[in-house]
Amino acid sequence: MPKTRNDKLQGTLTLLVLRTLDSRGSLHGYALCDHIRHVSEELLRVEEGSLYPALHRMEQDAWISSKWEITDKGRKAKVYSITARGRKQLAEEHETWERLTRGVTRVLRYS
Repeated sequence: MPKTRNDKLQGTLTLLVLRTLDSRGSLHGYALCDHIRHVSEELLRVEEGSLYPALHRMEQDAWISSKWEITDKGRKAKVYSITARGRKQLAEEHETWERLTRGVTRVLRYS
């Protein structure tokens, strides 16, 4: 069975979430998904079924923290923020991504 676009995203979700929280500040889950979708010009779509387990895992690892807040629309939402430990992990994830993409580029350019 062929993989969907979202299957390819799975390995980069931590990087995308940490980078988004680092650049945008505290966000709730829907805003995280919306930002990634918008900035990628609709190329990347994060599904809730992937996002919330990843957020839970990142919170357990102390890369993010969360608190309940009332949104502009008067709804209660869990808002996530990156921690100092998360910024360190973001740097590591970014370096790993850079190495991976350099390797893939080399293979694609090989003739």
